[in-house]
Amino acid sequence: MDEHIEDDERDALAALSSSAARRKTHSYSQQLRTGSGQKRQHQVRKHSLDEDRIPKNIERYYNNHDSSDDDFYPHSAAAGFPPKSGSFSSGAGEYLSHRLDQNLCTDSPEESRPSLAEFIGSGGGAGIFKVPVRAGVHPGRPPCLELRPHPLRETQVGKFLRTIACTETQLWAGQEGGVRVWNTADAYEPGWGVGGRIRRGDEDAAPFLESVNTSPTMCLMVDPANRLVWSGHKDGKIRSWKMDQTLEDSPFKEGLSWQAHRGPVFCLTISSYGDLWSGSEGGVIKIWPWESMEKSLSLTQEERHMAALLVERSFIDLRSQVTINGVCNISSSDVKCLVSDKVRAKVWCAAAVSFSLWDARTRELLKVFNIEGQIENRVDVQSGTDQQVEDEMKVKFVSTSKKEKSGGFLQRSRNAIMGAADAVRRVAKGAGGAFTEDNKRTEALTITSDGTIWSGCTNGFIVQWDGNGNRLQDFQHHPSGVQCFCSFGERVYVGYLSGTVQVLDLDGNLLAGWVAHNSPVIKMAFGTDYVFSLATHGGIRGWTIASPGPIDGMLRSELAAKEPVCTRRDNFKILIGTWNVGQGRASPEGLKAWLGSAATDAGIVVVGLQEVEMGAGFLAMSAAKETVGLEGSSIGQWWQDTIGKSLDEGTTFERMGSRQLAGLLIAIWVRKNLRTHAGDIDASAVPCGFGRAIGNKGGVGLRLRIYDRIMCFVNCHLAAHLEAVNRRNADFDHIYRNMVFSRSSNLLNNAAAGVTTAVQNIRGSNAGNGDEGKPELSEADMVVFLGDFNYRLHSISYDEARDFVSQRCFDWLREKDQLRAEMKAGKVFQGMREALIRFPPTYKFERHQPGLAGYDSGEKKRIPAWCDRILYRDNRASVTGECSLECPVVASILQYEACMEVTDSDHKPVRCKFSVDIAHVDRSVRRQEFGEIFRSEKIRTVVEEYRRVPETIVSSNSISLQNQETAVLKISNKCVKDNAVFQIICEGLSAVKEEGQGSEQRPRGSYGFPRWLEVTPAAGIIKPDQFEEVSVRHEEHQTQDDSADGIPQNWWSEDTRDKEVVLMVNIRGSRSNQTKTHRVSVRHTSTAPRPTRIDSKSKSSKKIHGGSSINRSDFRQLSSSSSSDAHDDHRYLHSP
Repeated sequence: MDEHIEDDERDALAALSSSAARRKTHSYSQQLRTGSGQKRQHQVRKHSLDEDRIPKNIERYYNNHDSSDDDFYPHSAAAGFPPKSGSFSSGAGEYLSHRLDQNLCTDSPEESRPSLAEFIGSGGGAGIFKVPVRAGVHPGRPPCLELRPHPLRETQVGKFLRTIACTETQLWAGQEGGVRVWNTADAYEPGWGVGGRIRRGDEDAAPFLESVNTSPTMCLMVDPANRLVWSGHKDGKIRSWKMDQTLEDSPFKEGLSWQAHRGPVFCLTISSYGDLWSGSEGGVIKIWPWESMEKSLSLTQEERHMAALLVERSFIDLRSQVTINGVCNISSSDVKCLVSDKVRAKVWCAAAVSFSLWDARTRELLKVFNIEGQIENRVDVQSGTDQQVEDEMKVKFVSTSKKEKSGGFLQRSRNAIMGAADAVRRVAKGAGGAFTEDNKRTEALTITSDGTIWSGCTNGFIVQWDGNGNRLQDFQHHPSGVQCFCSFGERVYVGYLSGTVQVLDLDGNLLAGWVAHNSPVIKMAFGTDYVFSLATHGGIRGWTIASPGPIDGMLRSELAAKEPVCTRRDNFKILIGTWNVGQGRASPEGLKAWLGSAATDAGIVVVGLQEVEMGAGFLAMSAAKETVGLEGSSIGQWWQDTIGKSLDEGTTFERMGSRQLAGLLIAIWVRKNLRTHAGDIDASAVPCGFGRAIGNKGGVGLRLRIYDRIMCFVNCHLAAHLEAVNRRNADFDHIYRNMVFSRSSNLLNNAAAGVTTAVQNIRGSNAGNGDEGKPELSEADMVVFLGDFNYRLHSISYDEARDFVSQRCFDWLREKDQLRAEMKAGKVFQGMREALIRFPPTYKFERHQPGLAGYDSGEKKRIPAWCDRILYRDNRASVTGECSLECPVVASILQYEACMEVTDSDHKPVRCKFSVDIAHVDRSVRRQEFGEIFRSEKIRTVVEEYRRVPETIVSSNSISLQNQETAVLKISNKCVKDNAVFQIICEGLSAVKEEGQGSEQRPRGSYGFPRWLEVTPAAGIIKPDQFEEVSVRHEEHQTQDDSADGIPQNWWSEDTRDKEVVLMVNIRGSRSNQTKTHRVSVRHTSTAPRPTRIDSKSKSSKKIHGGSSINRSDFRQLSSSSSSDAHDDHRYLHSP
């Protein structure tokens, strides 16, 4: 075989009789050794290396060419390369000898090799190809408290955070396996996991406590009056948790819990009267009266089953109350949001495209309207799962006339026809067949301190409503979808799908905005000194209430000074391999020669294959699978398994993920000792063939987060043929601009956090980019392009190319390389780098023919070319750059070679080994430093300015009411500069004894009012030197509809006479986190006789009773009892 190779090369040399033999300036080192590191037995060609064969006129070749090394830069001075020069002097002769000697030293260890010289393409300093800006402290957003740094997604299986809520001293988070709680006093402490046990993903999080495992938590609601946190779960249960948890209680257990719904509990709120409202799928809304929960909460742990039963049987099904003959007045869509309007004692319920407004006191439906503010008379047929049992009971036991049955059927038919027609109309109006309402779906709802309601839509619009459901205005400050709100003082924080947070005033004017996270912001909550934001990846950040403001610059400068203390540096190697396999399969020996020997010291291995499988039928099937989110093939899986076996997968390496698009395949393996720092694998595919729809050409990519830095690897197969240079350039540009990463079905962890549909459909939204117009690849710290780029050698014949290759005159061949010429002109791979090519062209070969004699010698005689390439870009904005937080990823190339002995395809496999230095921040140390800075006197002085509370006066501290009587409470703002934000709550309720002394005060849920007391408005804003008059009224209008068999229902037999409550008038400044309180005693006295038994009709009883499982016979049985205990049981067992 060796003799055959030499004969072939001698023939090629003989053809060049008219010119002197040229010296081989770059030898191919891989040919001097096999995969095992042993030297090959054939001799090295002496004619290309001996000094006596060097042509005397070699300077002519260097001077006449366009300086082949002008754009090559060594990574460091240690590489031994001379500076850029316009002539080949005597010094260049030493340089040439050095390069030759270096290439011949193949047995030297990897660490002793200097970095290879690199060619840098033009056009990388502007536009989308500009290196992203990095800094120790992010310059584009306020400094923040990293309560829980962004954890790797793979570490969060079963623990994804879904929601957060704040108390005065704690932050609670609902997760897939229960709840967890942070004490704000420990927010700056170093991470130590759960109760001292470090869990992967939470190493740098502030100390927290965790509950026992439960069903995934969907929502949280804080009840400060009873020091409880209520949680709604995916299994339909509602659970309560005590705020005062200690380390000894971890994992802590739930308190009261009961089965509330058959489907997930999507949202919770507590009304002005202390009742707990819950929303579920199918538009089901239930009320859990405070009286039943209060009784259950007082029971012991041994009576937990009885307590749950008491609450379960007390519910009021609002959907049932407004459903007549199967026709419901409210939407059957899932309940997305519930908000308690405590200013006017109402409750807002938001579905995707409609709202319903309820009276919190009487629980009556006030209004149903759509997202345009138009009143709807809905005729939705009830479809909720909670109503199925009731419908079956109606069929069995309720006698209905034929006329009624017929009318119901006709009504249902009419509804179905109208619904279908409406769907057709929406499809006709929508672009691309999408519903026009899809872009207007409501995702978030909140009430502000001035009493207006804000709703956020998936198209980025925010709509303001008054308290009666009238649309005031809409506006848009960001094109991404709104995901959450947080109202604090006179500011409203808005979290978006793009990861952006904006701060608005109460008129909707934009005050500030920044990219808070690199993934959607799904929940925000106000704490003592911070507004916390939760991203889908589970990271939690706290933004000071003084931001944006002067405090940001102070914190930024102080943190920058702490940079040396917080910075950590790491180094590892990345092995990149690309191979066009030509629909073949590799032998174990070929894979070992390509990857096995080179991967011994690599921390990450990335492999890109082209033409894994081709053919018209396969391409069509692949395109069809892509449309429904499927990918991959059996042959692609074979390649992954075979490569994994050669890398000792399972023992040494772990496969992180892959992506296949037709014949393109990319996969990544990470060494196990590096695995704890690598994750968040995302994938993408961009087809470029046949109208940008078929994957015979295109790109597949993987995005990896390692040491908190982003690396992207893109495997490309660009347009073929010598003359298709512009098409190849266009293919690259299309891939670069349109590669949007998302989770692939082939990734090892495909679990998603429980977020909205809009968040899950993030694939095409460019979420996470600070600049909406920037491609995702432009935001990465390191980007590697590999693959069959198909760039050929131009202006050279087949014979000439073979002659240059046989002599290994790669300097001359590089001048004919299309890719280098296009990169030099700034037309493709702008700003990217490639090592100096020192190996023969990798295309095109006859299969199973070794050596250089294997080049295509058939009828077409394709000109040899470097089709298979590996290029990269790191954080360096200039030729040189040191690794730092401003330039966090710096790479150098240690190896760049082809495996010429592998003959399983018409292309030769290529590999490139990088040495990568990464600078990153120790998040736990930085949080400690941030705490010290924030608690310093200099910063606290600024923060104290936001603790000022305006001076206010309340007209009276004692009010006495008779039946149906109204008193006026006047609140005056004496401050001449600041607005005063007030809220009135009920501290507690007590019964007045005969001697005039009140019993112990008991607060209702969330400091709600008793049902006999109406306070309007209960919250608002008072301008400087102005006052607000608050109506305090005794309200008792019990009617027949409010009772069953003469037993009061709506008031739960509440005795409204001779009671006393203490109202708390809480005052805050417009941006203050401190509160001043005025207490007002309200006593109700009456000499009227006790309410008498009122008869009620069956129809009324059914209407009020709604979906409760209690029968009227239960009321009769309990009401006939003369025992006071039976009367008490009735109060807590039955639904109003």
